[in-house]
Amino acid sequence: MMKQFNFNAATKAVLGAGLLSFALIGCGSDGDDGSNGEDGIIGVNIDSAKSVNAVFTSAKVENGAVFVDFKLEDGNGVAVLGLTKDHDLRFGIAQLTHEVRTFGEGEEAVEFDRGFQWQAYINTEKTPNEDWIPDGETNINPSNQFQANVEKASSCETCFVDNKDGTYSYTFQQNVSNVTSPVEVVYSAENTQRATLELELPSFAVNAHFDWQPSTGLTEDIQSRDVVSIYACYTCHQPDSIAFHGGRRIDLENCASCHTGTSGDPETGNSVDFTYMIHAIHKGDARTTYAPDSPDADEKGNIPAPYKVIGYGGGVHDYGKVMYPQKPAADCAACHVTGENAPVDAELFLANQSNTACIACHTTMPKAYHDPSDENCISCHIEEGYARSGAEAHGDATKRYKASQDYSAKFSNIKVTGDVLTFDVQILDEKGEAVAKEFIANPSKYTKSSIYFSWDTDKDYPAYTDGTKYSARGFALLNPDVSTYDPATETFTIDSTKSALELPANLNGKSVELFAGVATCFKAGGYGRPTVEPIACQYDETDPTKLLTDAAYIQDAPLGFTWNDTDTSEPAKARRDIIDSSKCMGCHNQEIVHYDNGVNCQTCHTPDKGLNKWGGNVPTSFAYKAHHAEGHYLKYAGVGSSTVVKTDCKTCHTDSGIELGRSPERAWRYGDTDGNDIWVSSDAGACLSCHQKYLSDSGKAHITTNGGILDGVDAEDVQNRAKEACSTCHSPEKVMELHGH
Repeated sequence: MMKQFNFNAATKAVLGAGLLSFALIGCGSDGDDGSNGEDGIIGVNIDSAKSVNAVFTSAKVENGAVFVDFKLEDGNGVAVLGLTKDHDLRFGIAQLTHEVRTFGEGEEAVEFDRGFQWQAYINTEKTPNEDWIPDGETNINPSNQFQANVEKASSCETCFVDNKDGTYSYTFQQNVSNVTSPVEVVYSAENTQRATLELELPSFAVNAHFDWQPSTGLTEDIQSRDVVSIYACYTCHQPDSIAFHGGRRIDLENCASCHTGTSGDPETGNSVDFTYMIHAIHKGDARTTYAPDSPDADEKGNIPAPYKVIGYGGGVHDYGKVMYPQKPAADCAACHVTGENAPVDAELFLANQSNTACIACHTTMPKAYHDPSDENCISCHIEEGYARSGAEAHGDATKRYKASQDYSAKFSNIKVTGDVLTFDVQILDEKGEAVAKEFIANPSKYTKSSIYFSWDTDKDYPAYTDGTKYSARGFALLNPDVSTYDPATETFTIDSTKSALELPANLNGKSVELFAGVATCFKAGGYGRPTVEPIACQYDETDPTKLLTDAAYIQDAPLGFTWNDTDTSEPAKARRDIIDSSKCMGCHNQEIVHYDNGVNCQTCHTPDKGLNKWGGNVPTSFAYKAHHAEGHYLKYAGVGSSTVVKTDCKTCHTDSGIELGRSPERAWRYGDTDGNDIWVSSDAGACLSCHQKYLSDSGKAHITTNGGILDGVDAEDVQNRAKEACSTCHSPEKVMELHGH
C-alpha cells in the first residue's frame, strides 16, 4: 500500500525550491560558482534598541594617545549595531593622582595628604555669564573657574571606528602626555587612568567607565577610589531621578571623574568638586555659617549658608531648600555603607583626608574660634589630635540612637476593670535593666513620653471616636494624673481613671497594642572627648516644657496581642502591609517627626482625625500627611530637581498597598477649599490626599458618578451613601502605571 503524506504550504515551498535546484543542476553549469558570503551579524540597530549597555573591553596609552575598545549590547546580550560618531557620544579621560595640598606660607606652611583624587585631563576655563546671575542673589561670588569636560566623538572625523559587529574603537582627541593648560596634569603610566563614555539616545542614556594601569595593563589590584555605591543613593532616590546634565550622566564613576577638585561654577564661585558638592547639597536647609553680627543671626550666631549652583543655561539651583531626611544628619553610614559587598574603598571616609567634606557641611566658620581663611580642618580634627576627628564627632552624634535601639518596654498586669484600663510598665536599657524616672524625657510640650493603647489594629484604618483618639489613648509617664512611679522597682503604673479614655463595650477578640513612644536622655558630645552616656534630664528653669538635654526614642516594637481578659500570649492579627516601613526608615533613619519607633503613625493619624486649624484646616490623617510631606517631592519644595519622585508609588508602598476598594467602611475627614469640614468616601479620600488642590470639575464628576462621596456631613453620612466602583478600572497595576512606575 502506498503511504499518504500531507504537506503544508511551507513544506511545499521548500520541496519546490529543492526540485527546482535539482532540475537546474541537471542542466549543467553556465560558469564558475561564486564564493561564499560572510556570515551575517546577529544584532539590533541602535535606533530601534529598547535598551543598550556599553562595556569597555580594553584601553591603552601610546605616546600620550589614548585608545579604547568597547561593545554595545541590549538587555538580552544581543549586539547593538549602527552606532556612529554623530550620535550624541562623548568620552572623558581622568587620572587618579596622589594629591598633597599645602596650607599656609613660608615656615608656617603645612602639607596635607588628600590621598588619591581624580583629575580630568580635559578642562576649560569659564568666565561668569552676567546674564545668568539674577539681581540681588546672595551666597555667591562670581569668578573665573576651571571646569572638567568631555570630548564629542563628532568633533573628529577619524577617531571613531565601527567594527560592524557591535564592537567599536575610539582614539581620544586629547593627548595626555603634556597637559599644561588650563590645568596642569602630569601623566604617569603607574597611575590608574579612567576612560568614561556617555551616550544619550532619545529614550535613555548609557554610561560606562574603564579603570586600568597603563604600565602593566592591569584592571584589578590597582589604586582605586571607590567610596560610595550608587545603590546607597537609591535608598532615597529613584534611579531615573538622579540622571543629571539633561539626563545624560547616570553613573557615579562618570560624575566623580568630572567633578574634580579643580572644578567650580563660575556664576556662583562655588566648588563643584564631587565630595564638596554632594555634602553641601545634602546639608540643605541646615547649612549655616557663623556670623553673630548679622541681623539674621539665630541665638547661636548662625545665618543660613545655602549651597547654590547656576550652571549651564542659567537658573539658580538653591540647595538651601533641600530637606535632608536622614536624622541625625551626622550619621555618615546613611551613604557610606561599609562591610560585606561594600565598595572597595568604603572606609576611606574614616581616613581624615578630606577637609573638603568638612567645609562642605560646616563651612569655614562653624564656630567663633575658627579662622575662616584656614581650611586645614585635619590639623586639629584627627584621632589623638586637639579636637575630635570626624569619625569621633559623627559617632558621638549617633551613639544615643544606637543605644536606644536596644531599649525596650516591659508591660505587665494589663487589665480592664469596668471602664478603667490599668497596667505596669518598665523602660529597660540595652542591658535589660530598668531606667529610672529622672532619665525619662518629655522632648517637647506636645511630644511627651507616653504609652498608647489601641485596638482594632488589624484593620487598615482603625476608627476612633472623640473619646478614643490618640490624645485620649495616650498616657504620659510623667503625668501624675494617670501615672504613679515606684522608685524601688523603677516601675510606672498607669491608671486611666482620670483620663478621657472611652473603651469599647467589648474588647474580647480584638487585636490591641501597647506602643511606647518614650524617649530617654543622654549626655551629648561636644568640646574635647566627652562620653556619650545616659544622664538625668534637665529642663529650662523659666520654661519647664523645654528640654535642655539630648534625647532619643526607644526602638521597641509595640506589644500586640488578642484581648482575652486573661493574658497577652495570643498574638494580634497582623495589619495588612500598606507601606513598607523599612523604606521609610531607610530614608529617615532614626527620626521622622515624633515617637520615632519605626513607623506606627497610622495608629494615631487615622482618617477621621481632626483638622489642623493652624495649617488652614487641612487633614491630619497619615495618608494626607505622608503624601503632602513637602520633602517627598522636591519639585514643589522649590528645588525643581525632582530627585525624589513621589509619584512612583513603590517608593513607599508594598505591592498590594495601593489596592482600592479594600476599606468601604472608611470615611475621611477633610477641609474643603474654604477650610470647612467635609467627609469623603474611602477611595476618593485616598486620591484627594494628593489631588484635591488640582481636582477639576470633570474629575469631581468622575468620582461622584462612580459612587464616591465628596460632600459628606459626617462619617455616617458617607458610609450610608458611598457605592464606590473605582477598583473596577483602577487596579494596582493601573494606579502604578499612571503614577510613573
